[in-house]
Amino acid sequence: MILEDIRKNIDSIDTELVHLLEKRMDLVNQVAAYKKESGKAILDTSREQAVLERIESLVKNPEYRTTIRDSFADIMAQSRTYQKEKLKAK
Repeated sequence: MILEDIRKNIDSIDTELVHLLEKRMDLVNQVAAYKKESGKAILDTSREQAVLERIESLVKNPEYRTTIRDSFADIMAQSRTYQKEKLKAK
């Protein structure tokens, strides 16, 4: 396989990831609204730990486990930042 073909495949997957991340952020919006109404804290460390453990268990190739786990940790950190900004704006 030539590099251009590999990159086209990556681009295709990136497109799918963007759509899935937008769906995830729609749900993060709902979480932010719930937390605002209920007075719950934005950070729930036990939930985040459970998510990361679940993600690790889904990774089939152990070589990728840490990288994928860290990617999800970053996604959750960005989601928290978004929630904080969303709650400030109102």
